[in-house]
Amino acid sequence: MRNATIIRKTNETDINLTLSLDKGERKIDTGCGFLDHMLDLFAKHGNFGLEVSCKGDTHVDFHHTVEDVGIALGEAFSKALGNKKGIVRYGSMILPMDEALILSAIDLSGRAHLSFSLNIPAKRLGTFDTELVKEFFLGFVRSAACTLHIQQLAGKNSHHIIEGAFKSVGRSMKQACAIDSENPDSIPSTKGVL
Repeated sequence: MRNATIIRKTNETDINLTLSLDKGERKIDTGCGFLDHMLDLFAKHGNFGLEVSCKGDTHVDFHHTVEDVGIALGEAFSKALGNKKGIVRYGSMILPMDEALILSAIDLSGRAHLSFSLNIPAKRLGTFDTELVKEFFLGFVRSAACTLHIQQLAGKNSHHIIEGAFKSVGRSMKQACAIDSENPDSIPSTKGVL
């Protein structure tokens, strides 16, 4: 039941994204190979089903594709979680990726905030501009309405740092979206809403 499909069409991108919070297949084709790889890692480590198709203006660059896929993924989480009854709400992970060590922590609070502290040495990995990693997560937190902290504790290899971030966030999201077995019928907030 905890599924969502988002169709997002602009002059820059045409996205069809389906998310299942409780497992499913992973089929990802955004037109950006590096982003496909990172989304596959995110979904695998979060144990999410994720199908993404994106046709974007990649003849310009990957900016709109990366940002808009982040927005669509955040919208899908928001929709699939509904009123957030019974969820754990918080999740965190310190994840090692060879020499890189990445901390992520999330609060599905209904408030959008990104604290992003990655020091990525390379400006590009293949044809991918590494500054787009932050753009992806900005789009994600704004549409998911969540607080997300990503901190680099160690690391020198750009690919490892970024891969560690996507894996860590995937695992943090898995924790936060899980049903709290002790409070499955409760909104995890003293306010009564998230």
